[in-house]
Amino acid sequence: MKNVILSGMRPTGKLHIGHLSILDNWVKLQSDYECYYAVTDWHALTTAFEETTELNDNVWNMVLDWLAVGLDPEKSAIFIQSQVKEHAELHLLFSMITPLSWLERVPTYKSQVYQLGLQGKDISTYGFLGYPLLMSADILLYRANAVPVGEDQLPHLELCREIARRFNYMYKKDVFPEPKALLSKISLLPGIDGRKMSKSYHNEITIDASREEIASKVRQMVTDPQRIRKTDPGNPDVCVVYTYQKIYNPEEVEDIENKCKTGAIGCVACKKKLTEKLNSALEPIREKRAYFANKPKEVREIIDNGRMKATSSAKQTMELVKEAIGINYRGV
Repeated sequence: MKNVILSGMRPTGKLHIGHLSILDNWVKLQSDYECYYAVTDWHALTTAFEETTELNDNVWNMVLDWLAVGLDPEKSAIFIQSQVKEHAELHLLFSMITPLSWLERVPTYKSQVYQLGLQGKDISTYGFLGYPLLMSADILLYRANAVPVGEDQLPHLELCREIARRFNYMYKKDVFPEPKALLSKISLLPGIDGRKMSKSYHNEITIDASREEIASKVRQMVTDPQRIRKTDPGNPDVCVVYTYQKIYNPEEVEDIENKCKTGAIGCVACKKKLTEKLNSALEPIREKRAYFANKPKEVREIIDNGRMKATSSAKQTMELVKEAIGINYRGV
């Protein structure tokens, strides 16, 4: 049998091309693992519990994006977290055995409370404190052996491993494996202004951007501020366009670097090259996304089938959990 992985994303807005390296990795994992990919809508509520008007559209658009980049419903269960109620049930049971100090020591907790507090958000709720516990329930519900993560998520996965150990030790049953990290190298794309790509900064390029939108976004990209005229020598290392050229135009990047440094190519011409390469890379995704967008019934069937597969696995796990705890009450 294949090993199992679980991964997911919060539907807090449209996906951008900075997510593509993560999704490309998910696509590759489908060949070697039994994959469960969850649209984690409950996780979206941990920081946006009062801002739900766009949640339904965000969930739908995320599924379209996943299918467009190559997630295959024949190989993977693609489902919505809240439609598999066992996620909440296992989270509740884990909350009974997890020391509060374990949640408070998660490195991102205090920093995110502070950062979001500066934005006027009060997230002093159990939902936010306990989101790593819900994440652990998401993973362990499918008895996942591995989880694709970046280095910044390793503390969350270690918490998950600790909870698995604690449960197994406390109830003298080896119900849960301790999932290992599948560290993936993520290509970090800056936003068009050089900052982290984010919807809140309005500096993102969405996966479903049209050809015209791509051209507009590239025109706005920050280049070397010291370069005034086209013939001035430029510094590619401080140019957002050059960062993108390295990823989307590797065959020409050395030539572009040399011409930039000698003033042989101007920023306008360089941006036109990048626009062509970006559009070429995104065109197959746009076409596939348009196909699924015009087949809502087919997409709903994919989500429903994913829910049924996920629920089947989740119910098996919960039977083992309840038997270990002693709350299956078969004789009642």
